[in-house]
Amino acid sequence: MRPLTETETRVVFEKLGRYIGENIQLLVDRPDGTYCFRLHRDRVYYLSEKLLKVAASVPRDNLVSLGTCFGKFTKTQKFRLSITALDFLAPYAKYKLWVKPGSEQSFLYGNHVLKSGLGRITEGTAQYQGVVVYSMADVPLGFGVAAKSTQECRKVDPMAIVAFHQADVGEYVRNEDTLT
Repeated sequence: MRPLTETETRVVFEKLGRYIGENIQLLVDRPDGTYCFRLHRDRVYYLSEKLLKVAASVPRDNLVSLGTCFGKFTKTQKFRLSITALDFLAPYAKYKLWVKPGSEQSFLYGNHVLKSGLGRITEGTAQYQGVVVYSMADVPLGFGVAAKSTQECRKVDPMAIVAFHQADVGEYVRNEDTLT
């Protein structure tokens, strides 16, 4: 487990910035202590510095996982955000999208959000902006990328895609053997 390099940190923070903006600072400097990001086997983990000190006694080969996995780097060094980061992204999300109860299941099966399933969307959401997807009962379901801006969503036909699927809580069931 090692600290992120400057380029890796920039790539991770750019991805997180799409969803939570300047609130990244709130992830690192929390009232309950200082938290950090660490890289282990191409996966980025988010953990407290107290836990990091305790983990220093575990040999690197024996360490499987530590803290919360925020995502992983692909072979082309792009960062892919994991669904396990949703609990930390949801409270700080700048742009949100709510899906109707009939479309929740479709989203949880890995499909994009259509206009017919859109309950509401945060005002001022730009096209290709990262959004956190909620149910109408304000339960975070996952996250994605807005395919249309808020203004365009009002005018498109009901079968148009308004948000591209990135990750959802259904992945816990679909990919339980590969999530760490």
